[in-house]
Amino acid sequence: MARNYFHLHLVSDATGETLIAVSRAAAAQYETVSAIEHVYPLVRSEAQLARVLAEIEASPGVVLYTLVEPEWSARLEKFCGELGCPCLSVLQPVLSLFQSYLGQASAPKPGAQHVLNAEYFRRIDAMNYTLLHDDGQLGGDLESADIILVGISRTSKTPTSIYLANRGIKTANIPLVPNVPLPAELEHIRKPLIVGLVASPDRIVQIRQNRLLSLKADDETPYVDPASVADEVAQSRRLCARKGWPVIDVTRRSIEETAASILDLLRDHRMKFIAT
Repeated sequence: MARNYFHLHLVSDATGETLIAVSRAAAAQYETVSAIEHVYPLVRSEAQLARVLAEIEASPGVVLYTLVEPEWSARLEKFCGELGCPCLSVLQPVLSLFQSYLGQASAPKPGAQHVLNAEYFRRIDAMNYTLLHDDGQLGGDLESADIILVGISRTSKTPTSIYLANRGIKTANIPLVPNVPLPAELEHIRKPLIVGLVASPDRIVQIRQNRLLSLKADDETPYVDPASVADEVAQSRRLCARKGWPVIDVTRRSIEETAASILDLLRDHRMKFIAT
């Protein structure tokens, strides 16, 4: 299937994360079209804005922006209008809706969502904890976790943990390895939510084979034997059922979708924990 490409300019006086997330969510709806992204973060001077305008002129395309300085927004809009480039303030419709409902105007401040507040430091703390407790490392402090992920190798435990940590959720992950006992501490855990991650044996074999190929390792091993992998998956399901741990099948899920399901489970778990 042939793909078409277009230039997408993302202009922000902050990090540009909002623009990147919104534009990629929109672009994902077009299977045959791909955006060539030009990202301009921290645009906070006349010289920086002038450079942005020059690059838009050199490669015309769609322009999305988050600039709180009205004069710069107007200048960008006017410039794009003269070039014939569609230009949109991503936050303005939302700010207008808030203003209409709240009855007061916003107080513009570049990068206001990235201030060093308690939430920011909570995310940093969660990331530090998660990195130290990846793949069963640094046991003995699992009660401090918000979530503990368990699963056999190649069930996306680490990337899911990192994604959750970036949301401020302390996440430990523990591998299920044949003939290797789980940490005894798991028997007495109360506060954290424990979730089992599983995938289809075929999918796990495929990922493991690619892993061994990248390492140039011998593939004559139970690690990629379909029967052995199927047994690992079955044992992990039985373990979770016996312990009463919820299970999420990640075979056809993205990391974001898996994390969203885990966060739903966490909300319910916390409500039950508070009730008891």
